[in-house]
Amino acid sequence: MELKGVNFIGNELSADGKETFKGVDPATDKKLLPDFHEASSHEIDEAINKAELAFTEYSKKNGKEKALFLETIAEEILVLGDDLLERCNKETGLPHSRLTGERGRTVNQLKLFAELLKEGSWVEARIETAIHDRQPLPKPDIRSMYKAIGPVGIFGASNFPLAFSVAGGDTASALAAGCTVIFKAHPAHPGTCELVASAIIKAVQKTNMPDGTFSMVHGRSTDVGMAIVNHPFIKAVGFTGSYKGGKAIYDAAVKRPEPVPVYAEMGSSNPVFILPGALKERKEEIAKGLAASVTLGVGQFCTNPGLVFLEESKETKEFQKYAVENFVNADAGTMLTSGIQNAYQNGIKSIAGKQGVQLLAEGKTGNAVGEGRAYLFQTNADNFLNNENLEEEIFGPSTLTVKAKSKSELLKAAHKLHGHLTITLHATKEDLENYKDLISILERKAGRLIINGFPTGVEVCHSMVHGGPFPATTDSRTSSVGTLAINRFVRPVSYQNFPDELLPDELKNDNPLGIWRMVNGERKR
Repeated sequence: MELKGVNFIGNELSADGKETFKGVDPATDKKLLPDFHEASSHEIDEAINKAELAFTEYSKKNGKEKALFLETIAEEILVLGDDLLERCNKETGLPHSRLTGERGRTVNQLKLFAELLKEGSWVEARIETAIHDRQPLPKPDIRSMYKAIGPVGIFGASNFPLAFSVAGGDTASALAAGCTVIFKAHPAHPGTCELVASAIIKAVQKTNMPDGTFSMVHGRSTDVGMAIVNHPFIKAVGFTGSYKGGKAIYDAAVKRPEPVPVYAEMGSSNPVFILPGALKERKEEIAKGLAASVTLGVGQFCTNPGLVFLEESKETKEFQKYAVENFVNADAGTMLTSGIQNAYQNGIKSIAGKQGVQLLAEGKTGNAVGEGRAYLFQTNADNFLNNENLEEEIFGPSTLTVKAKSKSELLKAAHKLHGHLTITLHATKEDLENYKDLISILERKAGRLIINGFPTGVEVCHSMVHGGPFPATTDSRTSSVGTLAINRFVRPVSYQNFPDELLPDELKNDNPLGIWRMVNGERKR
């Protein structure tokens, strides 16, 4: 399939921008054809104006219509076949097996939101019927539900070129909510973005959605992204990436004349706590699992476990011996971009140079272009407590073990933690009983708590929370994975004393959609 290097301004292809760039193969550092045109300010404005016009119609589509649209997107992505996988492999260095699985996740989460829309109860319909003779004042009829917030700007992630990109979870949840979408393509995989955008536009046309329901623009500069964030028609922003990028977008959005919410996932070092009983029983198994989790995908997961806490003991020394063996034997792999690789190498140099930090193990190296090598570091809890920088994420296949002298020192370290996406506990039943106070601390520090597993691997389902307190995200009340993600792009709207024929179907007396609703305080169909 021939790539054109264009922007998608609604259903129209456009290449007005004078600035161009190419994709890059991270395994060879060679540039890939074709040239991609960075969107001009006119193209961005036109895309967002189209989204605003389309929103009036698209937001009124019923659940079944939007579900068909999402299902058609999924079908069109599969129609792209090996062309999509080949291009994505060239732009990211990710193996075909990983990309095949990620394509499946992308398709399945579109279908998951489609099922949510067809069932319909997600709108949280609430009905309080009137009581005309109530004293001292009559009670009005008041009904409420979630409605789409408006056109949404979405930024693609570098590390998931399909599942957190053009048709990924942010786009799927925004379209499911009834929002129109302007997508900022990630410059690390522009060809992949173009292919998936073409699939979405085909779905727009096949299901008769309004022109402007979806647009995609290219750009390496921050100007393109900021033009989206600052446009007055944009009502919310979704972002997955670095702390620096997410915080800049958030700061810009709250300074607008009309501030808008920014749902930015900005990374996490995902602490792991290995408690004494589990360490005694499963030290070798845990060490092996830790190394596998840290090096999975060359450590380029937002759930990569970058901190490990444990108490000093004879078992701790044995655990570290097993961990060293696993890290020494870990293969290097190609990182997503030269920028990510440089940042990783700088992070490794920084932590290796800190007082009180010891390098325990280095993984294998093939001396290839763009590769990331595994590293295992060690420090003590006292040093961790007195050094703010040791908690910061190093995006790549490394982790820092932190040894505490006692349970009380372990609890102090837990108290010091900032917000993270995940926190993991390796524990026996007795450990969990003895460390309830630790669990109470950790509940306030992360969006997902895991027992006897590893955080790499985010199940896309109704109950998943992929979010966490700042600085993991800009809004700890939300999730960017699973159907809870739809709540980011809606707002509650209340209808008072409306005649039944003017109410949305979700709020009508006879409940024509057959959805679950709260009626006078009681959930019923």
